[in-house]
Amino acid sequence: MEIIDQVRQASSIVEIASQYTTLKRRGRKWVGLCPFHTEKTPSFTVDEEKQLYHCFGCGVGGDIYSLVMERENLTFPEALKNLAERYHIPLPAQQRVRPEVLKLEEKLFKINDLALGFFKKNLFNTQEGKKALEYLKKRGLSEETIQTLKIGYALNSWTALLDFFQEKDAPVSLLEKGGLVLPGQRTGEYRDRFRGRVIFPIFSLTGRVVAFGGRTVIDAEPKYLNSPETPLYSKGKLLYGLNFTKDAVRQEGTAILVEGYTDFSSLYQAGIRNVVASLGTALTAWQVGQAMRFASRLIINYDGDSAGRAAAARAVPLGFEKGLNVDVLVLPDELDPDAFLKKHGREKYLALQKKTVTGLDFLVDSMARSVRMTIPEEKGRVVRAIVREIEKVPDAVARSEYLRRASQKLGVGEELLRSIVEHKAPNKGQEEAGLFCPAEKRLFQILMEDRSVAPYVFAECGEEIFQGLRSEPVFQYILDCFRHDQDWSFPGLQGKVPPALLSHLANALFEKSSGRSVEEAQECLKSLRRVHLQNRLKDIQQKIARSEKNGEKEELLALLYQKQDITKQILSMT
Repeated sequence: MEIIDQVRQASSIVEIASQYTTLKRRGRKWVGLCPFHTEKTPSFTVDEEKQLYHCFGCGVGGDIYSLVMERENLTFPEALKNLAERYHIPLPAQQRVRPEVLKLEEKLFKINDLALGFFKKNLFNTQEGKKALEYLKKRGLSEETIQTLKIGYALNSWTALLDFFQEKDAPVSLLEKGGLVLPGQRTGEYRDRFRGRVIFPIFSLTGRVVAFGGRTVIDAEPKYLNSPETPLYSKGKLLYGLNFTKDAVRQEGTAILVEGYTDFSSLYQAGIRNVVASLGTALTAWQVGQAMRFASRLIINYDGDSAGRAAAARAVPLGFEKGLNVDVLVLPDELDPDAFLKKHGREKYLALQKKTVTGLDFLVDSMARSVRMTIPEEKGRVVRAIVREIEKVPDAVARSEYLRRASQKLGVGEELLRSIVEHKAPNKGQEEAGLFCPAEKRLFQILMEDRSVAPYVFAECGEEIFQGLRSEPVFQYILDCFRHDQDWSFPGLQGKVPPALLSHLANALFEKSSGRSVEEAQECLKSLRRVHLQNRLKDIQQKIARSEKNGEKEELLALLYQKQDITKQILSMT
């Protein structure tokens, strides 16, 4: 807790926010255009004294940690490390990650940086590389795009990269762990993994090189070759190019998903910047989750052939499960995005993008294509398969709308589809976090603004008053700090409440205080006691109904006394 506060106090939220937008002082606050949505009138406000930000346009808000987390798509520990390094604050040894692991990762990052420089130099400064450069230009890539994406070239040699690193006394074991070299046929012999290939570096979201992908230019197999799994790289956990396009994806609210480097590069060069690549067609839930941090809509634009269509059909349910609005763009003549752009150009691509097929329609068509829908049993299997995918949609309203549309598309009664759906209670963790009730919100504001009220609040009420409320983890955190004579702060809530709720809490702290802390705390506690008693009363009513049904007379009598007592307490509070 101390290091979190230490980093926060040393950091300047104005300085950090100024990286993302231009701020101007307005009274005691700073104001600028919101970096999270497009607007013409500045509504993004930074409170330097409270170290908080809030946009009155889109409602986003938080502290310096949430700002860095949202803009850079980092976890809280990553944001803490980012700020600590920026403001030169040493972090204590991390308990969960062994120092030797951290040292290995840093060494691999350095190795990858050196390899990137080597590959780029090969492309521009060697005769063999210049032929590869001509190949790229013939494929339609400009030198500007090649430089921006940091594309390079691996010489058609068994040991060119290995020799380069041996001159730098780099341990071959480290190169092997980084996936840059492979063991040879003889013991102790190694060879380069990438040979005679155009090299596409793969970056983390923060722009560090974690792996490489290579496309052959010498008709070797396989056509595409990627780094293996390493301590830095897991293929299914990264979207290629998102480090370049995350701002455009966020601004558009839509991510166009393509298969690989070539499609990505062509779209990027054409000025279509809200694009990412899945590095193959096996999209993962992890990658979908990464995309939804920046966009609410996903357009799947895989190759137009049968393999691409099948991959798109597998990808659609992953979007459903994550609550994304999923559409599919199928290009004519079985073309991939790169080939389509070369043949028809940017404008025709953008025109087709406006005519995407909904993920549901595409899924139904894909499933129906493989069976004879005129046969009732086969149609029944398709209907049940579609319903199983719709059941994964987390939002109840969206789920209902999908069932309505599926009913029309399949020619099956809507009520029949609903009867197929398993009647399960919605997962609270999947529903969008709601707002506090007024009493919860105001009590939170009071305890954050005037800590002298805390002894009164926690002397007057027990933990049970917060049970079942959305604010329960918030007040439990404050209560724990109070009991251990520790300070509580907004950053301390990181990881204890959902991000959406954290934003609501930050927004609450932006509101002006009425200055009546003790009196208002009394009213808040009274309201929360009433809510607590009403919830207890509902619970007892359910128990009474069960006892009556089961003929449990003694239990029923005890419950009736409890009901009478709680009812009196509620009436006495009115």
